[in-house]
Amino acid sequence: MQHHQYAITPPMGWNSWDCYGATVTEEEVKGNADYMAENLKTYGWEYVVVDIQWSESGAVSSRYRPFVPLEMDEFSRLNPAVNRFPSTKDGAGFKPLADYVHSLGLKFGIHIMRGIPRQAVHQNTPILGSDVCARDIAKPNSICPWNTDMYGVDGTKQGAQAYYDSLFQLYANGE
Repeated sequence: MQHHQYAITPPMGWNSWDCYGATVTEEEVKGNADYMAENLKTYGWEYVVVDIQWSESGAVSSRYRPFVPLEMDEFSRLNPAVNRFPSTKDGAGFKPLADYVHSLGLKFGIHIMRGIPRQAVHQNTPILGSDVCARDIAKPNSICPWNTDMYGVDGTKQGAQAYYDSLFQLYANGE
């Protein structure tokens, strides 16, 4: 009997939460990526992931600060906090950091919470690629019990798919 060769080992990598909680900085990510490339890549380690709260400029430890302002663009999409990720200035997003990690032969990822930022809903910011705003697609009764950053998105509403499309385009292209 032949068996497939998918996922012979689990995905191996580093996740910022494990060491830094919500407070990781660009310098720390690079340092860990450098170590992984030099010492662990030959053993199959390949993923470098910046975990939750990268859009909060004042993150502290692993405690979530309820209802704090997050870095967000004019189209309701979270951006990295520039004070923690300096290469993201001028709208560069995570692209410079991702390029750095990729230059080491590793893969880069970010943790995103499902939904749309509550502050986007409260400010009713526009959704790129649509004629609607954040309040039109939000599902305010869909909340995370341990993190106050996001509301759910009602996928049946006009503009919901446009929001996710713009989010993934932003993060995939570093725009």
